Parts: sequence; structure tokens; C-alpha cells
Amino acid sequence: MARGAETMAMMRAFLLLLLTALPLRAEIAIQQVTSPAGVRAWLVQDPSIPFVAVELRFRGGTSLDAPGKRGAVNLMTALIEEGAGELDAQGFAVARDGLAASFRFDSNRDSVSVSARMLTENRDQAVALLAQALAAPRFDADAVDRVRGQVLAGIAASDKDPGALADRAFDRLAWGDDHPYGSPGSGTADSVAALTRDDILAAHGAALARDRVYVGAVGDITPEDLGAVIDTLLAGLPETGAPVPPRAEFRLSGGVTVEPFPVPQSTVRFGHEGMKRDDPDFFAAFLINEMLGGGRFSARLMTEVREKRGLTYGIGTWLAPMDLGETVMGQFASDNARVAEAIEVVRAEWQRLAEEGVPEADLEAAKTFQTGNYPLRFDGNANIARILVGMQMQDLPIDYVQNRNAYIEAVTVEDIRRVASRLLRADDLHFVVVGQPEGLGPAN
Repeated sequence: MARGAETMAMMRAFLLLLLTALPLRAEIAIQQVTSPAGVRAWLVQDPSIPFVAVELRFRGGTSLDAPGKRGAVNLMTALIEEGAGELDAQGFAVARDGLAASFRFDSNRDSVSVSARMLTENRDQAVALLAQALAAPRFDADAVDRVRGQVLAGIAASDKDPGALADRAFDRLAWGDDHPYGSPGSGTADSVAALTRDDILAAHGAALARDRVYVGAVGDITPEDLGAVIDTLLAGLPETGAPVPPRAEFRLSGGVTVEPFPVPQSTVRFGHEGMKRDDPDFFAAFLINEMLGGGRFSARLMTEVREKRGLTYGIGTWLAPMDLGETVMGQFASDNARVAEAIEVVRAEWQRLAEEGVPEADLEAAKTFQTGNYPLRFDGNANIARILVGMQMQDLPIDYVQNRNAYIEAVTVEDIRRVASRLLRADDLHFVVVGQPEGLGPAN
């Protein structure tokens, strides 16, 4: 017992020390670096550990798929590391692992990201290998077939996943079949099966271009060395890529759409048009979402839908300010017999906050959580590099990290009431329900 108590005391002391130190982690010094070729990057220089994390992000993402080639950018991204130059997939993996380097490639509807971590002593070799992967991926037939099979397996799994089906249906209804936001970036089984190597090469040229890249780096590297690294990584890429599609038109009005699916519990996605990230009221909207359906157990929807009525295990909402459109979204799952009741509770709580705002105590609790939670995001070089790139893509100032919590603290109860009446529109909420809900027709 004494040993256990001692251990618990040590853990509490460690956590206290950690929490005391964490706010200092957000006080990071960001430098703007311009490479010799003119590419801008943000750097947090930290020589205390001999490695560096570099994040590249190319704006456009899967939205750049050519007509009839849905899934091409996604498949291309998954293939970048499957061999480059004279190295086949296995040879590339051996070379990367021999350098103790880590490369990760990913895509979403707005961007293609390249995340790299490398030791200082191996940095030149790791950069050269990554540059080869970016500029000269092989797209060998065997690798294409293998990765295509993995993508198709994922699509097949999503066809049986109520959550994926709900996301897919909401996007289709909200954005339409004629905009990339209206369909999954992974493509369909038919579109992916039909992609050729030429399609993949075209997607590479469309998505990875110098005119749309953002760069963040954190770790043991000087501004001068980072400039050389950037130019090496981007040297073999085209100057311009495919044009980004126009803004998406949000097409949904209030109501319920049921997608029949044989499960005992319905899965629900709901939302309406939201707010742009550069809107002057965004921080008030951010706190409204935190109080309504954010990550805390005390959020209003958790209290009303789960705690008071037991209609769901969990419910959450979020703001989605994307490049080409913006929404306020939410999700939950509920028993088929009670999902209609849960929808009405969500609508009522949405309306109540819009009309009444929140008490001062609720706002202060949300501020305390958000300002205290913010430093936790800066928990490693790779995460900080991603934050730096995200800030640039959102056109935030370089001192945003230092000032962000002050923006949160500046929001008043009056701001919340004013912005809630603008942001939260209960009559516009549309619910997509995947399941066999009782009392809800196919399109209520």
C-alpha cells in the first residue's frame, strides 16, 4: 500500500510539473525562411535533439481529380513511397529504413501532405531520397496493382460502415455530384479499377506543384540549411499544377434523409452551412461549438441527449471551415426506436442556444478548457511542423501561437449571443440517418 501511495504521489508530482511546463511549450519562436529559389517556410529551430521534422502541404488535394478519374490523387499519394528512380518498392524501403528516416504521404479533399522526420547526421541522404520520391516515383505495375487492391478493400469496407455511408450521403446531398466535395476522395470501386498509370502520372503533376506548397520545419536545422533542403525537395516538381475547383455551393435545407441499412442502431450525421475561418466572429463560433457539442462531457448536447435521456453513448459537433465551403457538423448513434426523439432534442438545444446564449460561467469554463488545452497540441516536432503549415494555409499571422489564447479570452457573453443567433439555425439542420429508424420516413 505504501509503495502504491508513493507511486501515485510521484505520478501526481510529475503531472503537475508537466502541466506547469506545458504552456511554455506554446511559446515557440517561429522564423520565416525564404529559400534561395523563393519558397517561403516557417521554422522553429531547436538543436536540443539531433533530428528535424519537415512538413510539406500542397493545396488542392483530391479535389484536383480530373473528370471521370475520381480517386486518382488518393491512389497516387499512396504510391509515392512505392519506389523511386532506380529503387523499386523494396529497395526504397530498405534505403529509408537504413537512414532511420520516416516519410508519410496523405491526401484529403483540400491538400496532399508529406511528413518527414530525419536525423541530423543523415539529413542530406534522407532529403535526397525523399526528393527522388517526390519528383520521380516509379508507379510500377506491381505496386499499382497491390496498392489499388488496398484502396478497393477500403472502399468495400466503407460500403458496410454506417458512419462512412452517412458521411458519403451527407456530402452528396450537401455539395452535389458535380463538385469534388460531393464524393469520397478515395473514389468508387469502378473509378479506381479503371485508373491507368497515365492517370496516376497526370494526378502527380496536377497535385504536387511548387505554386501551391506550404512548408513547416521544426528541430535541429538552421534557416540556411532549411532553405537548401526545401529547394532540393521541390527541384523536380512542376511550377504549376491543375487549377483548384471553384467554391462549392451548399445545397441542403432543413429536414431528414433516411438511408435504409439493416442495423439495430441508426448512425446520424447532421449539419448546415457554417462560417469561414477568416470570419471576424470565428473565435466566438469556436467557443459556441465547444459549449454545444465539443469534446467535454459537460457540453450541452452530451448533457441533454446522453446524460438526461440516455439516447446515445456519445454526441459531438465541430466546425468544418474547408477551402471551398464550410459547415457546422455533428454526429451520434442511437437505437432505431429512439433516434427520432434524439433528433428533436438536438434541434431544440440548437435553437435554445441560438436564442438564449450562455451564462457567463459556461463561457468562462469553455475558455479555461481551451486556453489550457492549447499547449497540449505542441507535443512534438512533427506536430508543431503540421501546426506551422496549417497556420500558413489558413493565412494566420506568424505570431498567432502567442496571441491565440488572447483571442479566446476576448470573447464576451454578448459576442456569444450575437454570433449564436447567426451561426446556429435549427430550421436549417439536415439529418442523414443510416439505419432502420422508427417514425422517420426516407425524406422527412
